[in-house]
Amino acid sequence: MAKLTVLLFGFIFITGCTSGSNSSSSEASNYFPPTDGSSVWETKSIADLGWNQAAVQPLLDYLELKNTKSFLILVNGRIVMENYFNGHTATSLWKWNSAGKTLTATVTGIAEQEGFINTNNKVSQYLGTGWTSAPLSKENLITCKHLLSMSSGLDDTLGDEVSPANLQYLADAGTRWAYHNVYVKMQDVVSTATNQTWNTYFNTKLRDKIGMSSTGFWYNGTGANLGLRIYFSNSRSMARFGLLTLNNGNWNGTQVINSAFLNQATTTSQNINLSYGYLWWLNGKSSYRLPQTQLQFAGSLIASGSNDMYMALGKDDQKIYVVPSKKMVVIRMGDAADSENLALSNFDEVLWGKINALYL
Repeated sequence: MAKLTVLLFGFIFITGCTSGSNSSSSEASNYFPPTDGSSVWETKSIADLGWNQAAVQPLLDYLELKNTKSFLILVNGRIVMENYFNGHTATSLWKWNSAGKTLTATVTGIAEQEGFINTNNKVSQYLGTGWTSAPLSKENLITCKHLLSMSSGLDDTLGDEVSPANLQYLADAGTRWAYHNVYVKMQDVVSTATNQTWNTYFNTKLRDKIGMSSTGFWYNGTGANLGLRIYFSNSRSMARFGLLTLNNGNWNGTQVINSAFLNQATTTSQNINLSYGYLWWLNGKSSYRLPQTQLQFAGSLIASGSNDMYMALGKDDQKIYVVPSKKMVVIRMGDAADSENLALSNFDEVLWGKINALYL
């Protein structure tokens, strides 16, 4: 199968567009690509980093074998690897699936820092009562933080539709962790509180601030998928978002999202699933729970990954891995690596073993 491999020796070739050159005087400093829509992005080569060139091809072979469409590694903001497979290109759009939940968490934090919402408040304060089918006393237990931490107590077995009839009480908010599409109601909270459409607020407060491509868009599900809200973008837009979080919400001197909120979002949010923050997955914890189960598993989500890594994980293996200790962001977009999966599979474990071989 045809494969486009970009940037292994310090240069990029993307359909006739070239990147900026390395800046040797600032190799260890953070770099941010321009937000003007240009293709300029500083690079670092495998050789410059002193990494193991022999480990590159096994990694690429595995990625292609596992139905990958795009793969990027950033270190200190500079692109070290950028690879496209099977006809996918730098301008191709692809779905984030549940990795996009982290976009909702981030925009929620922005709305809070601007004074429009308080995530400690109950959801009904913004949406009115009756946004669920739960008894009023139970509905009023649900705060914005319960939506962000997947602990609303609403029945997660009824599908993705988020009409009141489909949001039914199962347990008191805060007493049960379950992966649930009800989190999208936070988009409605933000829209109502700011008196702007979700798209407008998202675009002006996040997308445009960090130079994510204007070709990105939100898909709102219909029919059997009513309630799904999925973001589509090119791979570099995903990388820009990962870079923002790596830098504690700061983009080249502008604090886009409050660092305190981002720290909360990437820290254990409740005491049931230790590996979950505010719509972010957390590595290196002593136990974890997964979607569609109430089972608890011992150990870290990805044993081969760094303990300080936090992740945006989406169905069919859409990935944003952020590793603060290595100043690294890793992006993977594509079809499911193996059989269809919601977020996490053995693919992550093997992939990180091969990434580790680059620099260990």
